[in-house]
Amino acid sequence: MKAMIFAAGMGTRLKPLTDTMPKALVPVGGKPLLQHVIEKLRDAGFDEIIINIHHFGEQIIEFVTSENKFNIRIEFSDERDKLLDTGGAIKKASWFFDDGRPFLLHNVDILSNIDLKQLYNSHLKSNSPATLVCSDRQTSRYLLVDADNRLKGWINDKTGETKSPITAIQPENYRKLAFSGIHILHPSIFNYMQDFPDRFSIIGFYLSLCDRKKITCFIPKELKMMDVGKLNSLDEAERFLYQS
Repeated sequence: MKAMIFAAGMGTRLKPLTDTMPKALVPVGGKPLLQHVIEKLRDAGFDEIIINIHHFGEQIIEFVTSENKFNIRIEFSDERDKLLDTGGAIKKASWFFDDGRPFLLHNVDILSNIDLKQLYNSHLKSNSPATLVCSDRQTSRYLLVDADNRLKGWINDKTGETKSPITAIQPENYRKLAFSGIHILHPSIFNYMQDFPDRFSIIGFYLSLCDRKKITCFIPKELKMMDVGKLNSLDEAERFLYQS
């Protein structure tokens, strides 16, 4: 099975650590974040992985190579000349997903207890081009989901801004869920990306598609996860690893 790890971010919230290293190599519990994600994917049966790189990208290549690519196939999608955002990153790496099978996407700074095999199997049963892992955790930006767990829109709770292909969407009619940064796509999704520019957001892409295609939200039971995005989250992340 194939997967992609988003590791190209600048990691500005983790400064000054990311003044000299990429966010992907920031250590938590004695291992770089990237290693935690690679090993979780590998243990779930994902044996072909592509990693996008930008900020200190050469350090990521050197680290993965020094670990003998964790004894699986690992490739790199080089964005050192231009960051492409999440949607653009997937589009650039489309060549890698050439086997006609669904593939998984995982942010490098997300730690969780999710069962990735269960997620993959749920996607296979859904007949959906995209399955997004979501939860009820508190945030400021939410996906709006209907009673069938299908994506219908997006809202920024702080500003009241909404985005949806549904005219004058009423957010109170939908469940608000937080996106986890983990999702599964079927390669047919690339057909809908052809008219998008090199750089675009994957959430914006999903919103452009959700009135025509079934974009499913998967809500794991007893999901524990955290975004290791800030300096003050590193100690908490270490505790999270030992508790998960």
